[in-house]
Amino acid sequence: MTESNMQLTTNPESPFILVDGSSYLFRAFHALPPLTNSKGQATGAIFGVVNMLGKLIEQYQPEKMAVVFDAKGKTFRHDMYKEYKAHRPPMPEELGSQIAPLQEIVKALGLPLLVIEGVEADDVIGTLARQATESEHDTLISTGDKDMAQLVNEHVTLINTMNDQLSTPETVLEKFGVRPDQIIDYLALMGDSADNIPGIPKCGPKTAVKWLQSHQTIDRLMENASLIGGKIGENLRDNLDQLKLSRQLTTIKTDCDLPVHLDDINRQPPDLARLQELFAEYEFKTWLNQVMAGHAPFSKSNGAKAHSQTITKKNGSNPAHVAASVAANASKTNQSAETIHRQTVAIDPSGYETVFTQAQFESWLQRLQSAELVAIDTETTSLDTMEAQVVGVCLAVAEGDTHRACYIPLAHDYDGAPPQLDRDAVLAQLKPLLEDANVAKCGQNLKYDWHVLQNHGITMRGMRFDTMLESYVLNSVATRHNMDDLALKYLNHRTIHFEEIAGKGAKQLTFNQIDIDTAAPYAAEDADVTLRLHQTLWPQLQAEPSLAKVLTEIEMPLMPVLAHMERNGVLLDTAKLAEQSEEISHKLAKLEQQAHLIAGEVFNLNSSKQLQVILFENLDLPVIKKTPKGQPSTAEPVLAELAEQGHELPTLILEYRSLAKLKSTYTDALPKQINQRTGRVHTSYQQAVASTGRLSSTEPNLQNIPVRSEEGRRIRQAFIARPGYKIVAADYSQIELRIMAHLSNDAGLLNAFAHGQDIHRATAAEIFGVPLEAVTTEQRRSAKAVNFGLIYGMSAFGLAKQLNVGRNLAQEYINLYFARYPGVLRYMETTKESAKAKGYVETLMGRRLYLPDIHASNGQLRQYAERTAINAPMQGTAADIIKTAMIHIEEWLNHTDLDVQMLMQVHDELVFEVAEKDLDAAIEHIKPLMESALELKVPLIVEVGQGNNWDEAH
Repeated sequence: MTESNMQLTTNPESPFILVDGSSYLFRAFHALPPLTNSKGQATGAIFGVVNMLGKLIEQYQPEKMAVVFDAKGKTFRHDMYKEYKAHRPPMPEELGSQIAPLQEIVKALGLPLLVIEGVEADDVIGTLARQATESEHDTLISTGDKDMAQLVNEHVTLINTMNDQLSTPETVLEKFGVRPDQIIDYLALMGDSADNIPGIPKCGPKTAVKWLQSHQTIDRLMENASLIGGKIGENLRDNLDQLKLSRQLTTIKTDCDLPVHLDDINRQPPDLARLQELFAEYEFKTWLNQVMAGHAPFSKSNGAKAHSQTITKKNGSNPAHVAASVAANASKTNQSAETIHRQTVAIDPSGYETVFTQAQFESWLQRLQSAELVAIDTETTSLDTMEAQVVGVCLAVAEGDTHRACYIPLAHDYDGAPPQLDRDAVLAQLKPLLEDANVAKCGQNLKYDWHVLQNHGITMRGMRFDTMLESYVLNSVATRHNMDDLALKYLNHRTIHFEEIAGKGAKQLTFNQIDIDTAAPYAAEDADVTLRLHQTLWPQLQAEPSLAKVLTEIEMPLMPVLAHMERNGVLLDTAKLAEQSEEISHKLAKLEQQAHLIAGEVFNLNSSKQLQVILFENLDLPVIKKTPKGQPSTAEPVLAELAEQGHELPTLILEYRSLAKLKSTYTDALPKQINQRTGRVHTSYQQAVASTGRLSSTEPNLQNIPVRSEEGRRIRQAFIARPGYKIVAADYSQIELRIMAHLSNDAGLLNAFAHGQDIHRATAAEIFGVPLEAVTTEQRRSAKAVNFGLIYGMSAFGLAKQLNVGRNLAQEYINLYFARYPGVLRYMETTKESAKAKGYVETLMGRRLYLPDIHASNGQLRQYAERTAINAPMQGTAADIIKTAMIHIEEWLNHTDLDVQMLMQVHDELVFEVAEKDLDAAIEHIKPLMESALELKVPLIVEVGQGNNWDEAH
């Protein structure tokens, strides 16, 4: 099987962790005794930092994590103030000698290491935290540096790993007496002797807090400096210019031009061989023993096993991204959230058979025909499901207590490759068995193999079990669901990794280029380990009948449904996309001309340097922020702030950038993803990614196409039907709110839905105490925000921000909501208590979501787990409902003469291509099939539209 570059999906529930390595280095050095190895090398700081990193990894099992160190040399702050950090003594030699080995260990652990010249670690962390916030990622910054408190907000939290203290907006205010947004001014007023930052003489914490509580900001304090009495007032007035400098020096930059971006920072699999060398050299025996046993240190659930930028088919597509510390939290509740039946399997590849002769192959055919279950895997030329061709077939069966596995090479074509059986002949002989629904088959990510065999005219049936899905249903959050990780977790067996036989990077071989003697053990192991994993996982699912039912009645039947949808693909109107691209090009050109007129000269709108000159020199606009090199920033937040001030050119530049991004991301990119053979776009649906059970879509991601903007709707207009056909879109109406009504059994909600009321208008009438007909548009908007906000655990702070109202008013809305819908509040409280008792929550169909942090001592983690407990049953039930509907619709499609194809699943919507002659009949079947997927206490309502394109139908 070949391996190709694929960007891993980031789970939004997984925190982005940034570690202040420089801070930890000094703290560990001074906090721990001066440890050395037998050679006299200092190791105390190394041990301390690695131990703290391990604590973070064990607790959070993050998908995205980076360790940031200060680079050598001066930074922009030295250019700003020559005396910056001038009084610091040189680094002790025994500390300096530990930096390089520590950084080597960090890299070997699979953690991205960032050491960027010209800026400090704080600035790198600040910039990445801002990028994460803009991408709607929650960020956890691990540091002991008080300066970092200025970065804290609703999405950014600090953690001090030495004492497990969290810094949130509330705790920052409690600790310092000022809000996070005032920390910069607080630090500037006091100065910092360690960094040689001048402050106001004799201004300590109490004075700084007093001034900021009275004046809010340094700017207002300086405006009123004449009113400050006594000697301290004189000191303030005498140092106003110096105060401005201090504020610049204490401000952590969040707009640095970094050589890396948030999207590039992914935790990678640890390099066990390198870790063994390093742990042996520095004599960290406990960690050394773990590595020598083949275990990744600090990885309770082997959370970072898949390669950060490439994954193989046997790893499944885009594995789930929330790795949970189940065991630690289960011990607190005296319950095991997941009982792991682990066996140590001594797999001897010398027992595998490489099939070169017809006699061998026929012997295997006999085994397959008599086997109760056949494990199958294909090795191929590509990960592109529409193009991949079979290179070889891997098979495994159980004969009593004995496992038999083989690899049948069919298309290895490197120079000197030995003669192999004819591929077409072998596949022809396998076809009856592969298409026989009575021959039970299991695999790892079998949907991929279904596509590959389909490319050779074989429609695989009898796909009874998939180990990726068995693991996912058993516990969606406790591990990744790729074969390598599952084998290590459940079988205590380290599989052969693809890179070991194919190499890495640009020189990586495709499977057909790999020597058969090298390829065969890897390939046969695929099938053998898959069978062994099934034999371990399936009994655990059978022990929990509701989980076994989710697997056998939802996930496994859904697999061929998704395969057919992917195969169908969707037709694009490339002319319309080209037209839109052309129109955007004209708009960009017009915007460019307008910009040149405003500027009074021609310049490159994409050049930050030229834009700096135009904005801040020629037009003399105020400098909002500076780059690390001291130049005025032209970043988007800066332009947005200037635009809000009424400046015309920044407004125009923002519009230009937005259109340019839309063009490059959608209108130009989508046509390039059309399959040349089918003329359609073929997405891939991932079943084992989202922890709640929702499907995700990749390459292209059809679930993220903009829907609210005019430009986004025009993109949907390019998704069209064939001549003589229409696009039909069927969308569940407010499905999660209906599930909330069912779960909460709240009389008000049940009544509103039973009578077909506009739920947001009904909620507004209840909250604001007005008749339904008197509800204003603004009141309905507020009620809608409350309805959906509470489902997702939104706080008064978040609601206030969304509605642009005060926090007290937002809290009042929430209080009124619960007063009118008391059943919702009871449901939330009952659900949280149940989750604490069980360690998990369930959907109406029995799917579980484990909540390892429901008893966490970390308050923020615990509160997040509680919010998830409330939301997951609704979101998961909605996922189960539409999956069930898809299965029922597929069953109907298999027995109808109507010309209908199911094309896409997007959130709560199904999209079809229907022949015009069958349009009314198709809708008459689709709507009730979707509405009857699950019986609730309120009706499920599906809104169906039709049109020549997706936008019209939607």
